[in-house]
Amino acid sequence: MTFKFDNVYVSDTSTVAGPYEKKGPLEKYFDKAYDELYFGESSWELAEQKLVEDSLKILLRKTKKKKDDISLVLGGDLSNQITATTFGTNKVRVGNAYFGLYNACATSVEELIIAASLIDSKKIDNAICITSSHNMTSEKQFRNPTEYGAPKPNSATFTATGAAGILLSNDKSKIKVESGTIGKIIDYAQNDPNNMGAVMSGAAAYTIAKHLEETKRKPEYYDLILTGDLGRYGKNIVTEFLKEEYKIDISKNYNDCGTMLYNLDEQEEVQAGGSGPVCSALVNYGLIMNKLKNKEIKKVLLVATGALFSPTTVFQGQNILSIAHAISLEVV
Repeated sequence: MTFKFDNVYVSDTSTVAGPYEKKGPLEKYFDKAYDELYFGESSWELAEQKLVEDSLKILLRKTKKKKDDISLVLGGDLSNQITATTFGTNKVRVGNAYFGLYNACATSVEELIIAASLIDSKKIDNAICITSSHNMTSEKQFRNPTEYGAPKPNSATFTATGAAGILLSNDKSKIKVESGTIGKIIDYAQNDPNNMGAVMSGAAAYTIAKHLEETKRKPEYYDLILTGDLGRYGKNIVTEFLKEEYKIDISKNYNDCGTMLYNLDEQEEVQAGGSGPVCSALVNYGLIMNKLKNKEIKKVLLVATGALFSPTTVFQGQNILSIAHAISLEVV
């Protein structure tokens, strides 16, 4: 399902990263980066809330907006009951309304589509979309606390630490939100939580194909097509899947945020690449926005991918479902 937007623009973005992300190739595109994982707090959970606070404050400062100027805040993360973005947003006291959303690592683009729809229909004037993840909180919740030292296979991705925000508005700017495609739940009989690339690549392929079909475009319409966090293995899977299943070749203008956030050959701990809701958001709201502002690229399709599962469903032998949403950004 694809929507075209006529009056939605990107005002600005904010990015706050953790120490592993700071060591990666995109450090200069972060507004703030930490050297350790506690950020002066007493727990991982409080640390992630601090990331959200930082990102919101930076975004307000960059856009010169007051807290009450913001019509709506949409937030989401991986923690139970999305407490990181909810508590972090509450501490800043920003916005006149709040939507808490969860679509796992696809949350950032889900937020953009909802916000853009409300702005385009003139229900609201602007909205902040904020998302976060923290390696330690996510590992503790979904796998094992890192203190256990549990080994992981090479296919495992590394949950990114950070928070990233974006302000969408009906005030014209250099970057327009052109269209968005809502994905659907995909079940390709995958059940390995340590192979997120295989889990989510089918959903990414479906959404890319559906977007191109419904907009009547070819892949080369975009200077860049980016998936969320499939990692090095999932990146190859989605490319081949699109060729075989949909007869679509994206190899000339495609990349994956999970392979771009880290120096994969140097940072051994990240293994197959990055994941987590903030993985694609850090890349998109940092590097990609910079390239759009400087007109190095003029049209980009961002496809955030999410694995819809809980430890309980995995332990009970159920498949890991997946979803992907797409948003098209264009330089005005």
